[in-house]
Amino acid sequence: MRNTMLAFLVIYLFTSAKLVFAAEALFTIPAPGTQTEDGNRSPAAAKMAAPGGKTKAAPPAAKTAQKSSVAAPRTAATPRTAANPRSNANRFERVFNDAKNLIKASKFAEAATKLHALSKRSEMLEQRQEIKYLLGYCLMELNLNQISAFQFVDVIKNGTSRYVKASIEKLSIVADRLGDDSLLNYAVSKVVLEDFPDSKKDIIYYRLGEIKLKNGQYKEAAENFSKVPQGSRYYFQAKFNRGLAYLSNNEPQNAISIYQSLVDGRANVRVTDLGRVSSLMGLARAQYQAQQWDDSIATYRMVPRDHEIWHDALFESSWAMLRAARFRSALSNFQSLHSSFYEDFYIPESLLLRSIVYLYICKYDEMEKVLGLYEKIYGPVRTKLGQFVQANNDPIEYYLEMEKALQIRKDKKPIGGLKIPYNAARYIMDDGEVKRSLTYLKILGEERAKLDATPYIKSSALYGLSAKILANRSRNTKTNIGNMVREKIGEMRNQLRD
Repeated sequence: MRNTMLAFLVIYLFTSAKLVFAAEALFTIPAPGTQTEDGNRSPAAAKMAAPGGKTKAAPPAAKTAQKSSVAAPRTAATPRTAANPRSNANRFERVFNDAKNLIKASKFAEAATKLHALSKRSEMLEQRQEIKYLLGYCLMELNLNQISAFQFVDVIKNGTSRYVKASIEKLSIVADRLGDDSLLNYAVSKVVLEDFPDSKKDIIYYRLGEIKLKNGQYKEAAENFSKVPQGSRYYFQAKFNRGLAYLSNNEPQNAISIYQSLVDGRANVRVTDLGRVSSLMGLARAQYQAQQWDDSIATYRMVPRDHEIWHDALFESSWAMLRAARFRSALSNFQSLHSSFYEDFYIPESLLLRSIVYLYICKYDEMEKVLGLYEKIYGPVRTKLGQFVQANNDPIEYYLEMEKALQIRKDKKPIGGLKIPYNAARYIMDDGEVKRSLTYLKILGEERAKLDATPYIKSSALYGLSAKILANRSRNTKTNIGNMVREKIGEMRNQLRD
């Protein structure tokens, strides 16, 4: 009996153990990595299958969890948490709103760095043109005009957003500040005057007038200059250029009226005022073109001796004296023009004019002396210019000569280190187009200094882009200046050869 009960107990325990193991196999949740997303068992689960279709008992739960947390590979059943596109968009929208608030608070540098980062985000593609416009606006307010122009041009070229008109307006302003012809021409070519604010139209009329004047469209130039209102900061220069357009169109009487009004309008300023002296020169030239010789001479004499333009006035008045047959007065001018004080001036024409006066009064010996003086002074100039051209083809070499000459003039250093004569370099520097480009290059240098002094931008990715823009513009401008200098030297060589 006792043995029977023991046997029964063993059978019972054995049966219960099988049921327990079966229940564990049925209700245990597989550990991570034991089953793939498509329902196939992973290698870890396959190892639990015994040969012949029998399944090995699962290891204790604690061990399973420990192994899975260390060694189990990541599968599709347990993907890495994916970024929610909508969540990202919301985050960048918040950054965009922060940038707008910074603009309202006049914190333009901080706003610019945020906007530049946003302009690269694909999540903000729909707002990209607005972002670029606001970035340009911030840079414009920081007086980083060349860098801001880059943003405005990008919006204009895109041409699809509602920020195109505003970008054209802002581009016109920064281009005007920079004085860059190519940028000005591009901006003005995009302008529709009806869309432009009345308060800013003076810029457009003035710049349109400049473009027309440069292209030889003198009537259209005068018309545009006449539309610049009296209260504009461009009024004086627009009126002066209007007179120049009349002279170029052979309308000296209209020019005389313009310049006389400018002279009268500056009656109460100091005698060396640049506006007053420039107006006197314009009036004298208009009177000369109208063959009013005596009036022209009298006006030239109103230019003060201590003004830098006096030398030009003295030379030009000599022509008027020749035309008025006032030879003695003309010869008196030449004594000053050809003194050692003016040896740095490039004025070969003055020596030819002096020889013509001697020819008129039949002093042939003096005429021969002057022609000899001409060859003595300008023969070496012609030779050195020719040697420089033959030895140099790179435009940057021509630009570097201007840079050295500028430094000599600025610091009043002894003349040295130049490969071309200083009087020729000085003459080229004062040429209108070259002078304007040199001024633009100086503005670029000042903008780079401002960029370096703006902490928020210097520590951001925007700094690299900005520095690259300025470096490219500076390099291209130097090349353009070099090409202009080379062309000017060619003209001078032909003039001296003739």
